Amino acid sequence: MSSKSDRTQQGLERALSLEIARVTERAAVAAARLRGRGAVKESDQVAVDAMRRELSSLPIDGTVVIGEGEMDEAPMLYIGEKVGTKRGPKVDIAVDPLEGTTLCAKNMPGAIATLAVAEDGTLLHAPDIYMDKIAIGPGYPKGVVDLDAPADDNIRKLAKAKGVKPDEITAMILDRPRHADLIAAVRKAGAAVSLITDGDVAGVIHTADPDKTGIDIYLGIGGAPEGVLAAAALRCIGGQMQTRLIVDTDDKRERVAKMGITDPRRKYEIEDMVRGDCLFAATGVTDGRMLRGVRFAKDMIETETVVMRSASATVRWIRAEHRELDKFS
Repeated sequence: MSSKSDRTQQGLERALSLEIARVTERAAVAAARLRGRGAVKESDQVAVDAMRRELSSLPIDGTVVIGEGEMDEAPMLYIGEKVGTKRGPKVDIAVDPLEGTTLCAKNMPGAIATLAVAEDGTLLHAPDIYMDKIAIGPGYPKGVVDLDAPADDNIRKLAKAKGVKPDEITAMILDRPRHADLIAAVRKAGAAVSLITDGDVAGVIHTADPDKTGIDIYLGIGGAPEGVLAAAALRCIGGQMQTRLIVDTDDKRERVAKMGITDPRRKYEIEDMVRGDCLFAATGVTDGRMLRGVRFAKDMIETETVVMRSASATVRWIRAEHRELDKFS
């Protein structure tokens, strides 16, 4: 007799491995129509609307655990919202319908629409607060880098494990004043720094394929929900990631407790944030190192999507031509 986990994994594979691409495609196309127009809130809202419509048709009994905010903060895709037809496996849903709203508004590289689906009860319920992160790609010994180690030590240890000098390592870091000391330490160790203005889900994922992206390590403080989404991707394609929530006010302590987190200082590994089988999909909105953005033609829309599954370690790259344009109206 198969276990509940086995049945859920079979359900994820059968119902969702390719279908979730449609969800992120719809969100990406909706947002891409507003690229470069300075419409930060509007582009995010149309992506949310499009993603929610597509999620409602999926054969799942889903609960949003990483979303646009808590019930009183977001009208849709809020934490706790139920999605799907209710005629499929019970799953956790993590969404970021438009990661990089400013990137989209300014038509800058790296905006994506992203979604993770996991077995019921297996995603970390992270509140919308900051999280400290470190991530590297696959192929390294366990523990080669550590969240609590100085940045220069991590650079040198990673370079040694890769068999190169520190000046051949590139770290990706969000361009924020809070990272001034971190950036200085990385550069002092000899490594290069690639700064991004937004989009740390994509930033973490870049470490999984440094030959393609040029990024060896991701460092710094970003959003906790984005950390869980990035962990879902790395669980599928390999790599190491450590994180810790930044809980520095009474309000944040209350929010963390509300999410069921009893140890706010815990250091999380990938397996702590995504404990079961999961699927991850991302579609490019604007061109980036990882994905091409949406292309609009007279009779066609082109999208590029990556879909991953942890149980089978499968990565599918889907470049789609959509000719039934009424479906995107």
